[in-house]
Amino acid sequence: HLHLQPASSIAPTMSVEEAILTYLSTSQEAVIEDTLTWSDQSKLDHKAVVGAIKSLQGDAYVTASDLTKSYYELSKEAKDILANGAQEVIVLAALCEAGEGGISMPDLQAKVGKNVCKIGMGNCMKNKWAKKDGGNLVATKAVADVTDEVQAALKALSDAAGSDAGMDAKTIQALKRRKLINLVTLKSYKVGRGDSYAPVRKKKAADLTKEMLDSGAWKTTEFKQYNFQTLGEKVGGGYLHPLLKVRAEFRNILLEMGFHEMPTNKWVESSFWNFDSLFQPQSHPARDAHDTFFIKEPAQTVSLPEDYYDRVKTMHEVGGSGSIGYRYDFKREETLKNLLRTHTTAVSSQMLYKLAHQEGGFTPQRYFSIDRVFRNETMDATHLCEFHQVEGLVADYDLSLGDLIGTIETFFKKIGIEKLRFKPAFNPYTEPSMEIFGYHPDLKKWTEIGNSGMFRPEMLAPMGLPENVRVIAWGLSLERPTMIKYRIKNIRDLFGHKVDMSRTRMAPICRFDDLTE
Repeated sequence: HLHLQPASSIAPTMSVEEAILTYLSTSQEAVIEDTLTWSDQSKLDHKAVVGAIKSLQGDAYVTASDLTKSYYELSKEAKDILANGAQEVIVLAALCEAGEGGISMPDLQAKVGKNVCKIGMGNCMKNKWAKKDGGNLVATKAVADVTDEVQAALKALSDAAGSDAGMDAKTIQALKRRKLINLVTLKSYKVGRGDSYAPVRKKKAADLTKEMLDSGAWKTTEFKQYNFQTLGEKVGGGYLHPLLKVRAEFRNILLEMGFHEMPTNKWVESSFWNFDSLFQPQSHPARDAHDTFFIKEPAQTVSLPEDYYDRVKTMHEVGGSGSIGYRYDFKREETLKNLLRTHTTAVSSQMLYKLAHQEGGFTPQRYFSIDRVFRNETMDATHLCEFHQVEGLVADYDLSLGDLIGTIETFFKKIGIEKLRFKPAFNPYTEPSMEIFGYHPDLKKWTEIGNSGMFRPEMLAPMGLPENVRVIAWGLSLERPTMIKYRIKNIRDLFGHKVDMSRTRMAPICRFDDLTE
């Protein structure tokens, strides 16, 4: 017969690992029947014992099989019932003691306590041990005529060390509903000798070192086995945001269509390039602080192309190229104000001005940009104060509205949108202007996806472009197609401080079906 090794035989300085191996060394059949019992008798922490067993099991020093033990633990309330009786019996005793006239609720609470009264009174009424008589509560049964079944059930559990063997399932369920008992599950192990068992564990080397090679110790050193099937640790690194994935795809499409990318890395612009050069009047609502973020420091730009400024000022005040202008006093202090650009068209106007004054004169060009713009808007599920604008323009001789529609259709077909509609609209710097609508197959409806138009002569003439040069332009936000592509309903889940980083990590690559092929 095997006996558990007494605690006194385990040296105080012995490690848990050594204690396990020493115990198993008593005979070849030595077994730790239950690590919980063994840990308690050996005065060792069970968690430490389990950790040591897992480590030894990895090198086949020991074998371990799972053991599970479940029992019911009594709550504090249950222990009070065990000592004093169930709340309903205590309340019934108080009602019987009050006699036929009964007792009021406040007096009952004062006599037995609020908690006991609350639980006990409810169960008394449920069991029909009491009734209401006016403002008082009256007993309908004598204490001697009832059995405290709750106390009896808890005593049976306590006497059986928490085992429910032989107890009615309904009784156990009733005790659980009253939160008087809680099921506790203890996990432990039965431990025996493994294939590589030895009384003392010999640490295996994990790496081949220079010293081993120099001394020749590698010939006799025992190494840990390598698992060549295991995967290495995940390599941490950056992940492209869904907006950047869609941006990259759009950029490739536009480059493929022969467009050149405009430099849009300057977020702060002057009101001159953002508004005035686009023939947008200084009284326009978009130029109000409620719609635009103006810069406090530096508040004004330091320089403008003066000859161009004069032509723009004249166009606003008196007109030209068949226009009568806006007929107001153009203010220089207004045009010098710095702001966070409200659209990338501020860059488009600069590129067209440079194109008109380049060496050798004007040459037809196609430009595009995809970058951030800022609007002082109320934030909601579909609007933020900053977003990304996709803009494209073509400057060439004698372009028409048909060229604009054809260019837009080609672009949208390349991102998989074939069904398009155009609706007349108004923009301060384009005429004619059109809103672009696309059919959304998931939503089963037409949605606005962009804006477009032909730049007005009042905008192009001051730049110095030849009279028969026309510029067609169109734009859309980057966020809306990204939200549609990745099935995102709230823009704050796409962009901003509330974005779930795991969604960015797991976002698939962006691919659009090219319907032009």
